[in-house]
Amino acid sequence: MIGLLFACRWLRAVIALALCVSVPAFARDSDVAQKAKPNIVLLFADDAGYGDFGFQGSRTMHTPHLDRLAREGTRFSQAYVTDPTCGPSRAGLLTGRYQQRFGFEENNVPGYMSANSKLDGAEMGLPLAERTIADHLRARGYRTGLLGKWHQGDAARYHPLRRGFDEFYGFRGGSRSYWPYSDPLQPPPQNKMERGFGNYREHEGYLTDALAMEAVSFIRRNRERPFFLFVSFNAVHTPMEALPEDLAAFRTLSGVRRLAAAQMLALDRASGAILTELMASGLEGETLVVFANDNGGEVPHNGSVNYPLAGTKATFLEGGLRIPMLMRWPGRVATGRVYHQPVSLLDLLPTFLDAAGGDPSAIPGLDGTSLLPYLTGNKAGRPHRTLFWKRGARAAIRDDDWKLLRHSDRPAELFDLRRDVGEQRDLASRRPDILRMLFRKLFAWETKLERPLWMLRGEYDRSDIEWMDHYRTPSETWHGLDSIQTTDARAD
Repeated sequence: MIGLLFACRWLRAVIALALCVSVPAFARDSDVAQKAKPNIVLLFADDAGYGDFGFQGSRTMHTPHLDRLAREGTRFSQAYVTDPTCGPSRAGLLTGRYQQRFGFEENNVPGYMSANSKLDGAEMGLPLAERTIADHLRARGYRTGLLGKWHQGDAARYHPLRRGFDEFYGFRGGSRSYWPYSDPLQPPPQNKMERGFGNYREHEGYLTDALAMEAVSFIRRNRERPFFLFVSFNAVHTPMEALPEDLAAFRTLSGVRRLAAAQMLALDRASGAILTELMASGLEGETLVVFANDNGGEVPHNGSVNYPLAGTKATFLEGGLRIPMLMRWPGRVATGRVYHQPVSLLDLLPTFLDAAGGDPSAIPGLDGTSLLPYLTGNKAGRPHRTLFWKRGARAAIRDDDWKLLRHSDRPAELFDLRRDVGEQRDLASRRPDILRMLFRKLFAWETKLERPLWMLRGEYDRSDIEWMDHYRTPSETWHGLDSIQTTDARAD
């Protein structure tokens, strides 16, 4: 408990100190502040609700540091993941390619696989032929670091240090406690905290704060050269565990919703500590910062709210696919702007490579595109006309503002997202022409994909459909959240 309190006080002291420190003159000089290769920091949340941030309109959550990031940069109102679950979404982000192209179609949760799966357990990982963001940036002289959740394979050959990262401090699996494990035999190896390769040692205090402290250390140690820092928080994923002082900030809430608010407060505090360190170190002006999330909020288990979207994590409704996303790059990306065109996490790899002076078009097979030309006014139009999602028989396609949902247990549905972002008015019977066109495009895309390397048991597909039906109506609150069990059955 002493270590826990120390960590929180340390973070608050860092933030307070940096706010009092004037930015060095060289950081204000536009001729010097813009490096040829900017630092790149990716702050990545886990299972956060689309509507659970102040900059997204929440009246419940306290996210002052991320709200400030939104004011200082560009907010994306239509940012999408490539899958509504953790593992596949990260695979698409890391490679800039639809993960179905290399068989990473299902979530890689050890022990929950069908008997027909080719792989299970530690063998379910990002195929070694795929190059990651870290691979590309390290080739351009970047120091690369990953902190927190990996979830791209537990076997040694999938380890972050073998996938382009120079430094790693986190856990290989998909979920773990926010508190240190006292019994060395209690957690499976993939859920233990690991520094580098094979050096297992639990953190002190609360994990969200510990990752922030490690990020501050990384920035200080690497400030003399361009770096890429991927801070992959496990907040606000289950288990629902929070600091007492964070819970005390939400006395009017109860149950899992109060825990969610406390976890979100810690996530914002940790993000603020990292942003503050960039400012105090004189690196703010030469650092591209992105905040994003891996999929929609998991309403049934972590009490998140995806309003005004329908659905939840693991569904192809907008609440499972659309995420909050921010980007700040002083002098390059507009401040206080809302960008309303659809973008994807596929775009982060080419955007980062473009910012680093590379040529994304020289990389074969990318599905993402650099966002910089669109954000700087050098290119008009949409980065993507068409986006795809697929898992087994279920799939979705967005083409312009039309969205088709293909189900495994009922006829397909068609929505006009420009007029119906909550997906409440099915237009399939009124626009069969649009329905046919989207089916053809979806099929043409599917013929270019690999068969899944592993598949979840059918019962999990059934539970996803049940979630879709239960959370089909957008809501700012969900009745019964206080009584929902907070154990995540899939632990991803």
